[in-house]
Amino acid sequence: MLATKGTVALAAIAMLISACSGGEPRLMNLQATGNGPDEFSILPPKPLQMPDDLAALPEPTAGGANLTDPTPEADAVAALGGRLRTGTGVPAGDSTLVNHTGRYGTAAAIRTELASADLEHRRDNKGRVMERLFNVNVYYKAYDEQSLDQHAELERWRARGVRNVSAPPAQDGE
Repeated sequence: MLATKGTVALAAIAMLISACSGGEPRLMNLQATGNGPDEFSILPPKPLQMPDDLAALPEPTAGGANLTDPTPEADAVAALGGRLRTGTGVPAGDSTLVNHTGRYGTAAAIRTELASADLEHRRDNKGRVMERLFNVNVYYKAYDEQSLDQHAELERWRARGVRNVSAPPAQDGE
């Protein structure tokens, strides 16, 4: 009986210590429920097409791309009416926008600063011991103060007479 109580107490202490372990805090505790494939990582190939001129086909290269290979990023850009960037730097059509947004200066190390500030915020809001012990999702609670209430913001702009064509129409009485 005494050995059983000691074993239970030892197991409880081990669980508490493991819940307090260091490392990078995980706020979003998502786990796969099965061992099957990730359905979002499977991309179907594009349909086969007969070329207009078989002699104009390029020479195949080992490890090269095929016309039927999926290109989700390029397909999404084309579907939204944009053009996929091929080079580096700022496109000529966006230079005015980039210059305007940087008119008050820019911080060269902004990504590093934001990453360290976010890591500190996640460490401060990583959840209580029992939440960490049972992998409770605390992401939304940790970032609640930083989230935007989209409905209240829409109403604030509507009260000022600003139209937002992508928002649903206002209901009667709103």
